[in-house]
Amino acid sequence: MAETVEHTLGETEATMRKAINHLEAELTKIRAGKANPTMLDGIMVDYYGNPAPISQVGNIAVMDARTLTIQPWEKNMLQAIERSITAANIGINPQNDGNIIRLFLPPLTEERRKELVKRCNAEGEHARIAIRNIRRDNIENIKKLQKDGLSEDAAKDAEKDIQGLTDRFISLVEKHLEAKEKEIMIV
Repeated sequence: MAETVEHTLGETEATMRKAINHLEAELTKIRAGKANPTMLDGIMVDYYGNPAPISQVGNIAVMDARTLTIQPWEKNMLQAIERSITAANIGINPQNDGNIIRLFLPPLTEERRKELVKRCNAEGEHARIAIRNIRRDNIENIKKLQKDGLSEDAAKDAEKDIQGLTDRFISLVEKHLEAKEKEIMIV
């Protein structure tokens, strides 16, 4: 029984870690005034009839703090990349010079900054919900183990441990959100 409790606790921590990793990935996609190639993650380009990530059809580089360039590996992909970026509606208009595509990031307005902070908070809330769902599911697992013969004291201790993990990971979410908000609000 003790090893199944340890397994449940280990599984709880691992799945909560995945929720934090997902939050970190989503927060890096939200632009904070600086050019970052990860802003283009998730944009798919029509590559000869098959969708492909933009990073697999060209080289993405940061020219300066406000400019990204995309050098396609095949010149005939310029229009497809341009269409995909426009369709993704990320608030940046691609500029095609026949060889590379340049993305100039406009300076963020106060209103846009507040909008981005709201988006970050929404992602944070998704992470909190995921962590709470993980807690609920694993506490149910502990209760099933208790019905199968786990002592009441061991079950209560395991539930306390799961709650401690939940508190720790939710505070991690808060730290990530604070850091991202500070990054966005810096003019």
